[in-house]
Amino acid sequence: MTRYIRVGTILFLAIVLAMSLGCSRTVKDIGMGTGDVGPTGVIEGEDISGDRYLDGTLYGLQDINFEFDKSSLTVQAQEILRENAQWLADNPTVNVEIEGHCDERGTIEYNLALGDRRAKSARDFLINLGVSAGRLSTISYGEEMPLDAGHNEAAWAKNRRAHFTIIAK
Repeated sequence: MTRYIRVGTILFLAIVLAMSLGCSRTVKDIGMGTGDVGPTGVIEGEDISGDRYLDGTLYGLQDINFEFDKSSLTVQAQEILRENAQWLADNPTVNVEIEGHCDERGTIEYNLALGDRRAKSARDFLINLGVSAGRLSTISYGEEMPLDAGHNEAAWAKNRRAHFTIIAK
């Protein structure tokens, strides 16, 4: 009986350890800017404090939204990406991570793949506009980080997005 308890305890601890290692990449401190945007919207000389990620919307980068079950860019998304490309040209030392997000409909696996396609679609468009590929990385959060927790079309429309996070400057 004691042997089964020990084996069960070891198995439980192994599962907890595996889960914690697998989830460590998705936790971020976002929106922790240091107040270093100048009056022109250009990032000035201060460094990012610690290992924090900066919410790009605080600095002038805009999210783009997608239609249901699509990763293709709308005309409006393309206009926003042109503005983001200009911002990146004005801030040549900034590196950005593009996060792909989905609404809650669909399986976890499907939404992770769709979020990946969305992030890469935005990245590829920026590269075609002249932004260096080395400054852009992508990640998919699927449905795991909703902007709006509602369960209706208005909330889902907000959650179908690509979000820009400054990871180095």
